[in-house]
Amino acid sequence: MNQRNSVFRWRPPPLLAASAAVHLGAAAALIARPRAWPWALSVLLANHVVLAAAGLWPRSQLLGANWTRLPERGGLTPSAAITIDDGPDPEITPRVLELLEAHGACATFFCIGERVLRYPDLAQEIVRRGHIIENHSQRHRHNFSLLGPSGISSEVSQAQESIFRVTGSSPQFFRAPAGLRNPFLDPVLVRLKLRLASWTRRGFDTVSADADAVFGRLANALQAGDILLLHDGNAARTRRGQAVILDVLPRLLDALTARGLKSVTLRSALP
Repeated sequence: MNQRNSVFRWRPPPLLAASAAVHLGAAAALIARPRAWPWALSVLLANHVVLAAAGLWPRSQLLGANWTRLPERGGLTPSAAITIDDGPDPEITPRVLELLEAHGACATFFCIGERVLRYPDLAQEIVRRGHIIENHSQRHRHNFSLLGPSGISSEVSQAQESIFRVTGSSPQFFRAPAGLRNPFLDPVLVRLKLRLASWTRRGFDTVSADADAVFGRLANALQAGDILLLHDGNAARTRRGQAVILDVLPRLLDALTARGLKSVTLRSALP
C-alpha cells in the first residue's frame, strides 16, 4: 500500500478504541451484576463527557488526524498559511483577493457549498487568482457537531460536489463549522479522501470588532508553519463599518514578510 492510500485508511484512534472497550465492559458488568447499573451508567456518562470535550476542542487530535500546523519540509522557504472561512462573500471577498494580489500572497479559502453555488463567478475568481477552495460543509450548520453519521456525510459530500461543480477541482481539506465535531466525522473524511484542518491560532474576527486585538492574536509569536484563521463571511465590523479582515489582512501580510515567511496554501504543503 502506497503512502497516499495509507493516509485514507480509517483506523479508530486510541480514544475511540478505549471508548468501545468501556462500553463493552459496562455491558458485561450489567450482565454479570445487574445491580451494578449505577456504576456502569456513571462510567458511560464520564466516557461521553470525554468524547464531547474532544469534539469541542477544535485543535484536538483525539478524534482523528488534524492539521494544526503545516508539516515540516526541510530546504523550502519558511512559510505560513492564511486560511479564510465562511465565504465567498460578494462584498468582502473581492477586496480580500485584491489585498492578497497586491502582496503576492496565496491563501486557502474554506468555502460553504451553498455560497459557492450562489456566487459561482466569485468562487471561480478565487481559483483563477491562484488560491485554493476547500470544504467548509454545505450549509455551515450550527449543530454540525451534533449530527449523526448520515447528516455529517451529507453536509461534507454535498459541499464536495458543489465546489467541484463550480471550480472543477475537488477539495482535499475539510474544516468543521466553528471547528467543532464528533466521532462520526473522521470516517466520513477518510471515505471522501479529505484531511481535517483546524489552525494554529485564530483572530476571533467574527465576534471581535477590534482590529488591533484580532491582529495581535494572529501575529503574536508568528512563526513558520503557522496556520492562521480569518473570515470573509460572517465577519465582524469595525466602528467604520468595514469588515475586520480588511483592516487586519494587510498588516498580517506585512508581518509575514517582515519575518521572512511566505504565505502558502495548505495544499501546497502536502507531502
